[in-house]
Amino acid sequence: MIRLPEEFARTTLARERASEEATGWLTGLPNTVEELLGRWESRPDGPPMHGGIGIVLPVRRQGELPAALKISFPHPGNRHEPDALATWGGHGAVQLYERDDEHFAMLLERARPLTLAQVGDEDTVAEIAGQISRRLAVPAPEHLPRLQGQADTWQRQLQEDAAEMPHVLTPYVVAAALATVRELACAQPDTLVHGDLNARNVLAADREPWLAVDPKGWAGDPAFDAGTLVKSRSVVLADRGTLGPAVDRVLDVFTEAAGLDRERARRWAQLSTVQAAFAGRRRGFRRARKGPELNRLLTIVDELAMTLTTPR
Repeated sequence: MIRLPEEFARTTLARERASEEATGWLTGLPNTVEELLGRWESRPDGPPMHGGIGIVLPVRRQGELPAALKISFPHPGNRHEPDALATWGGHGAVQLYERDDEHFAMLLERARPLTLAQVGDEDTVAEIAGQISRRLAVPAPEHLPRLQGQADTWQRQLQEDAAEMPHVLTPYVVAAALATVRELACAQPDTLVHGDLNARNVLAADREPWLAVDPKGWAGDPAFDAGTLVKSRSVVLADRGTLGPAVDRVLDVFTEAAGLDRERARRWAQLSTVQAAFAGRRRGFRRARKGPELNRLLTIVDELAMTLTTPR
């Protein structure tokens, strides 16, 4: 029976505030893994790894085929991951071999433990992410949640945040984000989008050089994913020097490779960053919940929101 990584158990309980649901899920997780291994004729092939919300166990399927067993903590945001992977069928993303929706579990094509975030050249990161984005932009199944359904919630939250925290961002920056909600978010195409296309969610692989993992499985504007990519690279870019020109370059390369309208991508990225500036003050970020590191990240996000507000 597998032994859960201590850090994963600790962060799961901290994130869920030590709820009975989280405690019970962690307690039963080793048995769930054993049951799925038997059902899917797989055996462990290395120690379990983990992300923020789930574990990934390297396995050998039916004797020799390398695969990965992924089990996520039950959450609405994870529900449509297998739907997205099934729709793509291995084109630009890892293949889905088996699924168990009750346990938020999947048996997946195994990728390598090398992420796009570990590639040093920013042009390469943006270009590969753009190429992946282009391949993933296919018609979305009808049952997937539509991003445009979030528009009213986004608008209401932005207005509330701006009223409660008027010192955070200038009215002009917030107004630009609200305009994007009205003009882009309320009417979107029915295209399957990744939903969390940061560089850590693109892995090196054997079947293809790079494949996407961990999609949210939403239907909407493919340019939406530009916001996640830009935010995910902002800390690295800020540490290397002037943020503005570097962000402009990321948008140039990403949108060219993805076949997207640059101005549309910039506006989605600006909205996403403004939302992050407020949300970070309410609950922090995954990499820092408080203290000097949180303050540093908030400074970067604020600068990024301002940078993205003015078209080049």
